[in-house]
Amino acid sequence: MRLKLFVIVVLSICLQSVSADEGMWLLGNLQKNKQAKRVMKELGLKMPVSKLYDPKKPCLADAVVSFGGFCSGVVVSEDGLVFTNHHCGFSSIQQHSSVEHDYLKDGFVAHTLQEELPNPELYVRFLLRTEDVTKRVLAATKDANTESERKVAIDSMMVVISDEVSKNDSTLTGVVDAYYAGNEFWLSVYRDFNDVRLVFAPPSSVGKFGWDTDNWMWPRHTGDFSVFRIYANKENDPADYSPENVPYCPEYVAPISLDGYKEGSFCMTLGYPGSTERYLSSYGIEEMVNGMNQAMIDVRGVKQTIWKREMDRRPDIRIKYASKYDESSNYWKNSIGTNKAIRHLKVLEKKREAEAALRDWIQAHPTEREKLLRLFSNLELGYSQRRETNRALAYFGESFINGPELVQVALEILNFDFEGEEKQVISRMKKLLEKYENLDLSIDKEVFAAMLKEYQIKVDKRYLPAMYAQIDTLYQGNIQTYVDSLYATSLVTTPKGLKRFLEKDTTYNLIEDPAIALSIDLIVKYYEMNQSISDASEQIEQAERLFNAAMRRMYADRNFYPDANSTMRLSFGSVAGYSPFDGATYDYYTTVKGISEKVREHAGDIDFAIQPELLSLFSSRDFGRYANEKGDMSVCFISNNDITGGNSGSAMFNAKGELLGLAFDGNWEAMSSDIVFEPELQRCIGVDIRYVLFIIEKYGKATNLIRELKIDR
Repeated sequence: MRLKLFVIVVLSICLQSVSADEGMWLLGNLQKNKQAKRVMKELGLKMPVSKLYDPKKPCLADAVVSFGGFCSGVVVSEDGLVFTNHHCGFSSIQQHSSVEHDYLKDGFVAHTLQEELPNPELYVRFLLRTEDVTKRVLAATKDANTESERKVAIDSMMVVISDEVSKNDSTLTGVVDAYYAGNEFWLSVYRDFNDVRLVFAPPSSVGKFGWDTDNWMWPRHTGDFSVFRIYANKENDPADYSPENVPYCPEYVAPISLDGYKEGSFCMTLGYPGSTERYLSSYGIEEMVNGMNQAMIDVRGVKQTIWKREMDRRPDIRIKYASKYDESSNYWKNSIGTNKAIRHLKVLEKKREAEAALRDWIQAHPTEREKLLRLFSNLELGYSQRRETNRALAYFGESFINGPELVQVALEILNFDFEGEEKQVISRMKKLLEKYENLDLSIDKEVFAAMLKEYQIKVDKRYLPAMYAQIDTLYQGNIQTYVDSLYATSLVTTPKGLKRFLEKDTTYNLIEDPAIALSIDLIVKYYEMNQSISDASEQIEQAERLFNAAMRRMYADRNFYPDANSTMRLSFGSVAGYSPFDGATYDYYTTVKGISEKVREHAGDIDFAIQPELLSLFSSRDFGRYANEKGDMSVCFISNNDITGGNSGSAMFNAKGELLGLAFDGNWEAMSSDIVFEPELQRCIGVDIRYVLFIIEKYGKATNLIRELKIDR
């Protein structure tokens, strides 16, 4: 019976032999991964695996970029055009928008290079090569006696190895990342391009069709794409923005297929997934559910309600708040779905079964028993010791650090290095001034008051910062009066206070400004709370690392992909529909017919409003060469590829390495996928490349862009 249970556990959780569609594989050791190579071929891969990644020759991975460090993108022309998601370019589109030129609402088209819009804070990053540096990094820990000493030694060596790259070539950036909970370390060498210009954006009625209602949902009808261009100097090297720069000539250009896909077609994604916790213990998952996820659900729900109300009332506020609302609501809904899926799919129960199997394995092996005798007791004790404080810290971060923008501005000023390198000082100052430009004080006051009330309700009084005592004594417990007074007396509500400080105005003491003083109190409280759980956190970090290593030893005959950590990864699988619940079956693609249906179903809802000329274009059925085999216009499709945040904008390729679409979302029923992969349910949602080109050519009239592309049919 025990053997039978062990087999069931192995087959039912993420810590088992990887299925065809599960996995975020490192490219650096792909050639050695015989299992992954074999499965890709069985699923239908028609190109040599060596053509996917080769640090010495042009390859498919050379067309894939990290977009801004938070998304992915793909190079599609010899003149450096990059396709990414609309929500990835959303902030840049918003920065160029105004009530007079509302590119968020109406879209943007550059018909010439001169019309393309620069984005000085945006960059794209190309991966040149990876290298396993585990032995070198861990060698630095030989004299470390505690977890904190180990961490310091590792961090120092990671910096040394990273710095060696840029010292040898100033155009390169080296980054050492930890894998498998700190058991392995790899160096990635990148080349960054800092002159990236906006070329095309569809109207939000296309790029954000359905907004929060449809976010993370299938069936989907969102044309989630935007187009940028990379610029370089005349030697084709990275350069800061200059009118003299020219379009970048890339190493490799992704070809585009108009042939589409069928159910079961091979599909692979290349991109930069952000973060997963597939190997986290059940104790860590439970903490995540009740801490960070719940705090995000509760606090952001309050803040976003205020923002959305005002955004719907005023066009200027909609433009100012669109990008930050989009970012906030995306992870808010993700947290709701994740917690729901964890409970519905019994993720904790599955993890605990796996841990029971690991306990038995440890007991059955004397050498393991000697090393890991206290593993589970240390995990349980560590998490229990920090449970309440860690939960309070989650609410603290959401309520204050990530809450009122006045606090964010004040913290930015406090942490500003005015004596730093000129280029970085100018860059950070621009970002700070942009915060002011997109800040409405009346809205922020309402948010601040709401955050103060929400935090007070959710945490024990011992976690209240000093301002609560001030509210009680000086303002008779009236939170609104306190907030009104704070905003009325602080000079950092506008750039005026910052200007007086920079000009060394002796009549103005920055540290005594009420908003700055409040932020200092918050920092002190945050530090105090973190320090109180530092020993427990150190114990947890060590135990999770040992837990991860033990799981890999127990299944030593299997290939383990590491958790996502914003490095380039390959995922592969098949185009496939799914059954979300008994009696329901979802097809693997959607068409523009569904757009019209949703417009009618949600009549009067601004999130589903669409321009009449677009509806007319769809109803004309003049889809040309972009029509699918039935003569319809496909919009989105799904595959069982692995996906998480950061994968947004990832290239979705067919068996020959041709672009099928751009990944932009996961699905609601499998929102626990960052923790456990559910092969029957998990799907990657992508926008069909044919719909992208249709909107560019037929709606945007940007035939100049279509001519740049390498289109195969």
